[in-house]
Amino acid sequence: MPVKMELNKNSKNGIKPVKIYTRNIDNTALTQLKNISQLPFIHSHIAAMPDAHAGIGATVGSVIPTINAIIPAAVGVDIGCGMMAVQLSLTSAQLPDSLTDMRFAIERAIPVGLSAHKTVSIRESACKKIESDVNRLFDKHPTLLKMQKNPRQMWAKQMATLGSGNHFIEVCIDEYKKVWVMLHTGSRGIGNSIGRYFIQQAKKDMQGHMHNLPDKDLAYFQEGNPHFLDYIDAVNFAQEYARLNREEMMKLVLRAIKPHLPDFNLEKKAINCHHNYVEKEHHYGKEVYVTRKGAINAERGKLGIIPGSMGTKSYIVRGLGSEESFCSCSHGAGRIMSRTEAKRRFRKDDLITQTQGVECRKDKHVIDEIPAAYKDIDQVMENQTDLVTIEHTLKQVLCVKG
Repeated sequence: MPVKMELNKNSKNGIKPVKIYTRNIDNTALTQLKNISQLPFIHSHIAAMPDAHAGIGATVGSVIPTINAIIPAAVGVDIGCGMMAVQLSLTSAQLPDSLTDMRFAIERAIPVGLSAHKTVSIRESACKKIESDVNRLFDKHPTLLKMQKNPRQMWAKQMATLGSGNHFIEVCIDEYKKVWVMLHTGSRGIGNSIGRYFIQQAKKDMQGHMHNLPDKDLAYFQEGNPHFLDYIDAVNFAQEYARLNREEMMKLVLRAIKPHLPDFNLEKKAINCHHNYVEKEHHYGKEVYVTRKGAINAERGKLGIIPGSMGTKSYIVRGLGSEESFCSCSHGAGRIMSRTEAKRRFRKDDLITQTQGVECRKDKHVIDEIPAAYKDIDQVMENQTDLVTIEHTLKQVLCVKG
């Protein structure tokens, strides 16, 4: 079904409407959406995707169009986080009976959590592509050097690493029994530092005006502010870093699994898409900054990836170009409970049951990622049939979690 709810439909005083593609949304997220709708630079309306849930300041799963202003906390700290997927020329029948060794090979090749490669393990061309931008960024904003240990070395050693939380690497099977490799990660420590630095800077710049904000985490930069262009520059760098991170990681994953499989080629063009980012676009007659906080670009014909939780389905989709959603769709299933609540409510046996048939870790350290902590991905997809069409339905058989 299409849009289910609309907030502020007949509001005045500059408060903008909020179009919500689900009724399954928590009260904190609704409050956050109402808060953002009060900001004076919102264009037309705000769109909330079917996977929407509470974030920090801004709702995860929201699409926020702004005129001459950007909210750093809405972009978040995992700048450029997103998905990548490739289809292999293999079928499920060609996979080994046990996928344990293949999972171990991926885990050896890709550092997870806070870990990094011991040496720079990416292509020299990829290294050179961003090295000068990194140095320029640090030279212009020396505070960034204090926000991460050995940052001038870590940006390179964290390239092609997974991170933690809900970041993952999966081997999946589609409806035609074809094998896919899919992964989810972002801009790692350097993106986190950039996000935190500019969120703090926005709050500092607005110190005398914070009382006008419905939430202090909605501090923003306007065009003309000396930090506005600096932030755009830094965000663009982090988004490019995240995209390259996924490309380089995919190469290492494919290299790691190759000895465990028959010879294979890659079929179709790889899909690589952000779901935490900001971009300048044209909507409803104006050039605006579109912040997609947990949403992907779903322009007409554009391919995207909507993952479920570990143990459920994921989808390769094609955008329908819905203007009402600012050509956007959900970025996943969306959480229905916090990590703390998931750990309190579930045990290892629950995780084993809910990930049956998936080669993955089944210990207490990944209970917060249990499928029951997420919304029903099928319902999420049902709520956005006017935003995307489904190209492929994927079911994971192997999952490596951050």
